[in-house]
Amino acid sequence: MNDARTVLVVVHTGRADAVRSAQLVIEKLTAAGIAVRVLADEAKDIGCTGVQVMECGDGIAEGAEVVMVLGGDGTLLRAADLARPAGAPLLGVNLGHVGFLAEAEREDLAATVERVVSRDYDVEERMTIDITVRRNGEVIGTGWALNESTVEKSERERMLEVVAEIDGRPLSNWGCDGVVCATPTGSTAYAFSAGGPVVWPEVEAMLVVPISAHALFARPLVVSPDSLVAIEVMPGTPRAVVWCDGRRTLDLPPGARVEVRRGHRPVKLARLHLTPFTDRLVTKFGLPVTGWRGRSRARQEEPDAPGRG
Repeated sequence: MNDARTVLVVVHTGRADAVRSAQLVIEKLTAAGIAVRVLADEAKDIGCTGVQVMECGDGIAEGAEVVMVLGGDGTLLRAADLARPAGAPLLGVNLGHVGFLAEAEREDLAATVERVVSRDYDVEERMTIDITVRRNGEVIGTGWALNESTVEKSERERMLEVVAEIDGRPLSNWGCDGVVCATPTGSTAYAFSAGGPVVWPEVEAMLVVPISAHALFARPLVVSPDSLVAIEVMPGTPRAVVWCDGRRTLDLPPGARVEVRRGHRPVKLARLHLTPFTDRLVTKFGLPVTGWRGRSRARQEEPDAPGRG
């Protein structure tokens, strides 16, 4: 039996603090007898010896027990491309701004590494979405997303004309800037900026959020996770584009059809803290909760014990 342990470290090398954090992580993991992999295009900036330098590819996370990500949500989404095929959990250390996908903050870095060394973390699965792009029935592209897939106009001065379909039935035409199809994980990302609802991660659903639509009925929609959502670009409209997680893109010719469904493979996230999602929202957005007396009120409303008058 092979007891060798391996961790893949993915870094936002454009940030000096991320590079310093990576060097600390690698030093501590190596000292604990854990092999460390880094991406070839990041190795020079990190400058550490004794690491396995790997070319980027689907197999880079194979056999890694965790993928540690040092950066913001953009870096974590990039790492998800590497971790998802191998089923390796992502552990994000937030060095960006809001960092909803990250599990730890920079001040917790040393303790986070210790948790990895001792395997003291939980793993949860997050729903993804798969997309299929067709034209005249022929598949012209595929993709996937952890946060969202977005159909957008390519020309700023022109409106995008689309028709939305849910489970094989037409819903509405929209003249708009685009349409976001998101997971619950992505409800706090682009869909949130477009006016969509915040959905708790354990809820299984897909969101459909029109962007700046000129239509009477253009409300955000929450549909079944097993639904098939299709966005068709009207034949007479200008060219459009589909983005997956703001990273991968595909041009859409007039008449293209983008089909969105539950992803066949989830993304795994390593969790250090079983913090309620409500608390994460309050912390990340700095929400005001002054005056909340829920716990004391709950105690006051407890029924009297037997024998009390």
